[in-house]
Amino acid sequence: MKETVLSGIRPTGNLHLGNYFGALSKFIRMQDDYNCMYFLADLHALTTHPDPKMLHENVRGIMAEYLAAGLDPEKVTLFVQSDVPEISEMYLLLNMHVGIGELMRTTSFKDKARKALGLNRDDNESDADFEHQIIGSETNKRVNAGLLTYPTLMAVDILIQKAHKVPVGKDQEQHLELTRRFARRFNSFYGVDLFPEPVNFNFTGEAIKVPGLDGSGKMGKSEGNCIYLIDDEKTLRKKVMRAVTDEGPKVPNSPVSEPIKNLFMLMELASTPDTLQHFRDAYADCSIRYGDLKKQLAEDLLKITTPIRQRIEEIKADEAFMGRVLRQGAERARENAAKTLAEVREIMGIRKFY
Repeated sequence: MKETVLSGIRPTGNLHLGNYFGALSKFIRMQDDYNCMYFLADLHALTTHPDPKMLHENVRGIMAEYLAAGLDPEKVTLFVQSDVPEISEMYLLLNMHVGIGELMRTTSFKDKARKALGLNRDDNESDADFEHQIIGSETNKRVNAGLLTYPTLMAVDILIQKAHKVPVGKDQEQHLELTRRFARRFNSFYGVDLFPEPVNFNFTGEAIKVPGLDGSGKMGKSEGNCIYLIDDEKTLRKKVMRAVTDEGPKVPNSPVSEPIKNLFMLMELASTPDTLQHFRDAYADCSIRYGDLKKQLAEDLLKITTPIRQRIEEIKADEAFMGRVLRQGAERARENAAKTLAEVREIMGIRKFY
């Protein structure tokens, strides 16, 4: 029996190359070897109060991008989180075994709460000080309960499907550890062996950090340094040609600066080894021309993104196909979720009298 791999993404905008190389390309490679379940976490997105129309369009857009990139709905389960109502009910039930203190101590909640309240981060701040700030703030209505219980909902996403492996980034590792803790707690409290403890899973063994075009950090929507899968040829070329560089090496075999390392890293992902080596050698002997490097990088990225972009447009135009995929995915996901929820209700003593 294949192990279940589960991953969700909040529909907050189009997918970029960081999403593609960091996760989506791996999902495609996994689909023959695992029972893969990938979902769009629209309920999670509600913690930031997105515009209702944009939320719907983002769900539709990302699902089209998933399909266009190569995920096969006959091999994997693709679904929208809110299409599985069992998740919401189990979210309520599991919250009865989660402490408010452990939720308030999560790093992500602290960071997002501070941002919502306009508070500065203090490394010497105690948990008690932070909780006092949140509870005592006159503006704490901006920190909603959904944000606080985000780890519980994430745990339910995983546990309701009894997933074994969950690919998550470093920022989500604490939430995955909480999921394991909640699973152990439930199993121990009721003396059952219901939930497996999921582990982090990276298909290649080492996480890929896809750099942005601004010379530092990683590619991300909030940083505004992205190349999106939906970008047309003109837009992509323009973005790459504007990528941050330096003055160029003055002495042979000079250390490579951070902006140029980033461009080489993008080229490592998109170009042939010979192409990458050509530009590394040119940097080493000071003959490199950044304009030529960027033109080549844009060409190589377009070879990856153009077929995907064309398929995205075709899929988004086929409403019937999209509907079939999401109905099929919801049915599969609900079948598993309904079984788990029935077990949880029985274990917790929630039984019908009729």
